[in-house]
Amino acid sequence: MTNKILILFIAVAGYISVSSFVRETTNTRNKKVINTVVIDPGHGGQDAGARGQFSTEKEICLGVSLKLGDMIKKEFPDLNILFTRETDTYPELHDRAKFANESKGDLYLCIHVNAAGGRRKAEVIGYKTVTYYTGKGASRKKRTKKVPQYRYTNLPSAAKGTETYIWGAHRSEDKELAIIENAPMLREENFEKNYGNIDVNSPEFIAISLLKTKQYFKRSATLAGFIQDEFVKVGRVDRDVRQRGIGIWVLQATAMPSVLVETGFISNPEEEQYLNSPEGQEELSACIVRALKNYIAWLEQRQNGAGADTPPQGYSSNLSFLQQVENAEKNRPE
Repeated sequence: MTNKILILFIAVAGYISVSSFVRETTNTRNKKVINTVVIDPGHGGQDAGARGQFSTEKEICLGVSLKLGDMIKKEFPDLNILFTRETDTYPELHDRAKFANESKGDLYLCIHVNAAGGRRKAEVIGYKTVTYYTGKGASRKKRTKKVPQYRYTNLPSAAKGTETYIWGAHRSEDKELAIIENAPMLREENFEKNYGNIDVNSPEFIAISLLKTKQYFKRSATLAGFIQDEFVKVGRVDRDVRQRGIGIWVLQATAMPSVLVETGFISNPEEEQYLNSPEGQEELSACIVRALKNYIAWLEQRQNGAGADTPPQGYSSNLSFLQQVENAEKNRPE
C-alpha cells in the first residue's frame, strides 16, 4: 500500500513538473520579443545640426522620425512607440538616454542626417606674363614666362547615401564624428551635474561602456544590417554598417539594442531635396519599418530556438559585417 502511494505521488509530481515546464516553455515562446520602441530625432531647438542650402538637420530628423513612428504603429499596432521629442525642442542628450532607459525600451532608433565638406574646382581663365632672372654677374639674363591664372569655385559635396551606426569599443579615428555628435552635450548648462567628470572619448569610459553594452552588440549589428539591406533595395547608395568606437553618448548610454541611422547627406543638393520631400521621407521610413519587421522575425526565431543565427531569406548582404565585428571582438586584446 505504501509503495502504491509513493508511486502515485511520484507520478503526480512528475506530471506537475512536466506541465509546469510545458507552460513555461509555451509562455516563453508566446512572449513578445519587443514591447517598446524609442525613436530619437537628432538635434532640435537651438541645436540645428548640419545645414544645407535651404534646410537644417533637425527639421529632417523630426520629419522622418514622425513618419517612421506612424508607419510602425500601423504595421505593429501592439507596439508602444515613444519619442524623445515630437516638436522643435532640444532634449539634452543625457535626458534622451535616461528617457529610453526609464521607459524600459527594447529598441532605440536614432535618426540623423549626414554632411560632408564641399569641393573646390579650379578653372584656367588666362595667363599672366612673369619676369624672372637666371644666372649671376655677367651671365645674368632676363627671362619671361606665362603663368596660368585660375578661378576657384566652391562646389557642394558629392557625397550621398545612407549608413547605419552601432556603438563598438574598437580603436578608431572617427573623432570628428564624435565631436559633431557630442558638441551639444558639452554646451549644456549642467554638463558636470548630468554627466559627471567624464571624458566620453577616454579609453576608460569606452571600456566601461563596452562591458555594459556588449550584450546588445549582436542585436544592434543585426538590425543595422537589415536597415542597410532595405536601403539598398530602393536604390540608395550603401555606405555600410559602421561602428562608432569613439564616444557617441546616445549609443553608449542606452541600455538596449541601439542604432543611429544617417539617412543621407544634407550637404549634397540632390540629397537635400530628397531628404526634405514627402516621398523621400516616406521611403526612408518604410525601409526602416521593413527592417524592423525582419528584425522581429529574427528575434522570434532565436526565442523559439529554430534557425537562431539564420536571417530571413534575402537579408544577408550587410550581415557579413556582423561576423566581422564579432571576430574583431574575439580577437581584441584584454
